[in-house]
Amino acid sequence: MSDIFTDRLMAAFDRAAEFAFRRTAQSIGRRSALSTIGKLMVGGALLPVLPFDRSSGALAAGAPASGPADANCDYWRYCALDGFLCSCCGGSVSACPPGAEPSKVTWVGTCHNPADGKDYLVSYNDCCGKTTCGRCLCNGNVGERPGYRMGIHNDINWCMANTPSMYHCTVSVLVGVADDK
Repeated sequence: MSDIFTDRLMAAFDRAAEFAFRRTAQSIGRRSALSTIGKLMVGGALLPVLPFDRSSGALAAGAPASGPADANCDYWRYCALDGFLCSCCGGSVSACPPGAEPSKVTWVGTCHNPADGKDYLVSYNDCCGKTTCGRCLCNGNVGERPGYRMGIHNDINWCMANTPSMYHCTVSVLVGVADDK
């Protein structure tokens, strides 16, 4: 008795599946299906390079460590830096730690050096390729603009252009003296 019931259930299932597949095949062509599959593949491949907002990390990281000036968020070169200081993560103010590489894209800021009274152009480079450092989080927003002004927006993971797109920490490289004009 149970074999007859199972056979009838399977036959009903087969008919329903066949009907659904035939109806789908009649309404959707091969080109349309291939187009949809292609869009999903391209979209999935581009997803890892999209920028994302790191500003929520400020809540989880805690206060910066005390130590030398370059490991303190109040250091003048960090006026527009948003991220973990590489000087606390095995690197220096302007060099990534071993195993990390500088981002290919960057944001810039203008910071005032109180020691000489000059303004300097500073390039902030994310160091990429290692997991997030998690030490000495700074969130300087001097001169930051909304996200649609990408070159001067600091809440983006700038490692998006690198092959290892994991963010580790941020360095500040002096580009030059700002023009007084």
